[in-house]
Amino acid sequence: MNPKFKIFHDDEQLSDSIDKIRKNGVNDDDIYILAYDNPHDRRTRKKTDANKIGARVTGVGTAMKNIFRGKSDTLISKMKEIGFDQSKAQQLENELDKGKSLLVVTNEDEVKF
Repeated sequence: MNPKFKIFHDDEQLSDSIDKIRKNGVNDDDIYILAYDNPHDRRTRKKTDANKIGARVTGVGTAMKNIFRGKSDTLISKMKEIGFDQSKAQQLENELDKGKSLLVVTNEDEVKF
């Protein structure tokens, strides 16, 4: 099952969308946020209680490799670990590089953001 996603430029809309998908029964363990800027990523996750794509998701091996990778390669690696193909991960990373945030939902057939 391919992950579902939506790109946001506005954190308030991102937060509202997370509330909406939770109300529609999406499990908290299946909601992830990615952003290029680490402090922004942490603030957004703290505000929304969304998950990060860390060692628990990627495995210790990938997490260790990500320590030595650049930010772009790390984001692409994380996206590939949750189900995106290389091409889509690179396309989404380009959007994140513009200051946008990515909301990802896994293990769901249909999601209404």
